Amino acid sequence: MPWHASLQLDYALEQGRSVARHKHSGPLRILQSLYPEGDAVCHNVLVHPPGGLVGGDTLELDIHAAAGSHGLMTTPGATRFYRAEDAPARQITRLRLDEGARLEWLPQETLCYSGCRAENTLSMEIAPGAELMGWDITALGLPHAGLPFESGYVQQQLQWPGVWLERARLAADDALLMQGRAGLAGLRCTATLYLACGTPFTRAAKETALDAARTLIADHRLSASAGATSPNPHTVLVRVLSDQVEPTVQLLRAIRLAWRQAHWQLSAAAPRIWAM
Repeated sequence: MPWHASLQLDYALEQGRSVARHKHSGPLRILQSLYPEGDAVCHNVLVHPPGGLVGGDTLELDIHAAAGSHGLMTTPGATRFYRAEDAPARQITRLRLDEGARLEWLPQETLCYSGCRAENTLSMEIAPGAELMGWDITALGLPHAGLPFESGYVQQQLQWPGVWLERARLAADDALLMQGRAGLAGLRCTATLYLACGTPFTRAAKETALDAARTLIADHRLSASAGATSPNPHTVLVRVLSDQVEPTVQLLRAIRLAWRQAHWQLSAAAPRIWAM
């Protein structure tokens, strides 16, 4: 029987401390709030006990950061889309930031097994003065385990209405996309890291973020298939295409830390779950 699970998480700033309150339906949970950086930043881990999605499953996440709060969310491991015979499996994430809020949306990678029918949608609303840092890391199949992506599809959408919209359908039977030099060129891990601001970047802030990312990319083994750009006044993006998840994650984590230090003047704190 398909699972339909939902979670609503609200961050608020109370007496100088960012606090998280949530309610859920079905198998979605938030672990205890942690404060490795002090009271200003609340770290949370999102847990989906079944461990993956099959056909007909739907996960809905609604995350709201109130004015002045700073929340950070990650997951304990990869999200998995398994083989689906008929109905697609869906994950729908909605992020809403009030004025002056900060949110870091840092789920670990999404693994799409051969035969999956995956639909992954993320939408954001970012008020003036609010800032969102997040990423999407998607791996198609498990080629190094002898499980290549031979059938099925992944449909993805990132949207900030009126500012930024991206849609992609990665279908295993689309040979031109999967193998072509103008497509994935046989590589099976794609990633996007973004810094999105409700108030347009100043020229100096944008150049600082781009320079920090490009410096780290230039010294990384993925330098030939990664780049940084700014498609509009509100966003800075890093794109990565790779044959493996691990070097992709390594590069994005390094850029995230550089952006945190340069743009927010915050320390290089990583969620504790990543070290386990």
